[in-house]
Amino acid sequence: MIHLNETQLRQLQMTELELLEEVDRICKKCNIHYNIIAGTLLGAVRHGGFIPWDDDADVALLRPEYEKFRKACETELDTSRFYFQDHRNTPGYRWGYGKLRRKDTLFLREHQEHMPYDQGVFIDVFPLDYVPDNYGLRRLHNFKCFIYRKFFWSEVGRVADQSAFLRGVYKLMSKVPERTLKKSFDRFVEHTDRKKTGWVRILTFPTPNKAYGYRARWYQHSADIEFEGVKFPGIKDYDAYLAFKFGNYMELPPEEQRKVHPVSDIRL
Repeated sequence: MIHLNETQLRQLQMTELELLEEVDRICKKCNIHYNIIAGTLLGAVRHGGFIPWDDDADVALLRPEYEKFRKACETELDTSRFYFQDHRNTPGYRWGYGKLRRKDTLFLREHQEHMPYDQGVFIDVFPLDYVPDNYGLRRLHNFKCFIYRKFFWSEVGRVADQSAFLRGVYKLMSKVPERTLKKSFDRFVEHTDRKKTGWVRILTFPTPNKAYGYRARWYQHSADIEFEGVKFPGIKDYDAYLAFKFGNYMELPPEEQRKVHPVSDIRL
C-alpha cells in the first residue's frame, strides 16, 4: 500500500478538481442538475475545499439527470483529457455508478489490480434512485441492494476479503456471467424508479443511520457553494443532510478515523 505524501495528495486533489470542473461544464451546457455530496460537500462547508486528508470527490444526480449526463458525455466530454465509465459502457466494470477519470494518470486501488479496465484518477458520479416511503418496504429494498452490491463486489472480494471462507463465497458469486448480473441490475433500477417517492439512494452504496435512504428533496434544491475557489452546486439544506450523514459534522474525527483509499500504484 502506498501512503501519499502531502505534495502527492494535493496533486491528486487538484486533478479531482479538474474532473469536478468538467462535470460542471457539461452540466451547465446541457442544463443538467447535479450536486456535490458526501465528503466533498462536507469539505466545502467545513474547509472551503477538500477535507485535508481526503483523496476522492463525489457528485450525485437523480436518475433522469444521470442518464442525461452519461448521454452528454458521448458528445460533450473533453476526451483529450477525460473518460467516463459505468457498467454499461465498460466491460469488466462492476460498480452500480459511474466514474469520470483523468487520462494519462493511474490510481490503482489495492486488490483491484486485476480489474480489466483503465483506472485513472477519478471522481464518483452517483445516480440516485427512488426507494419506498414505507420503512418496512425500504428495509426489504435495502436487502436487495445489498445482494446486488455483493455480487458486483465479488470479483474484488474473491481476492480482497480477509476470510478464506468469504473469499470462496465471493469466488462462486463471481461466476455469475457479467452480462446476466448487469441486465438483472438494470431491470431492478427500472423497477425501483417506477414510483417517485420522498426517498432516494445510491442503490449499490451503503446508507447511514439505518434509514436506508436519503430525503429526495435534499437533492432537488441546490445552492452554489465555494470549493477550492470554484463555485459548485451543493445541497441547499446542507445542514440537515450533513447532520443526517455525519452527525456533528463540524467536529473533526480522530486521526485513526480519517479514512483514505488503500492504493497499490499511482501516477499523477
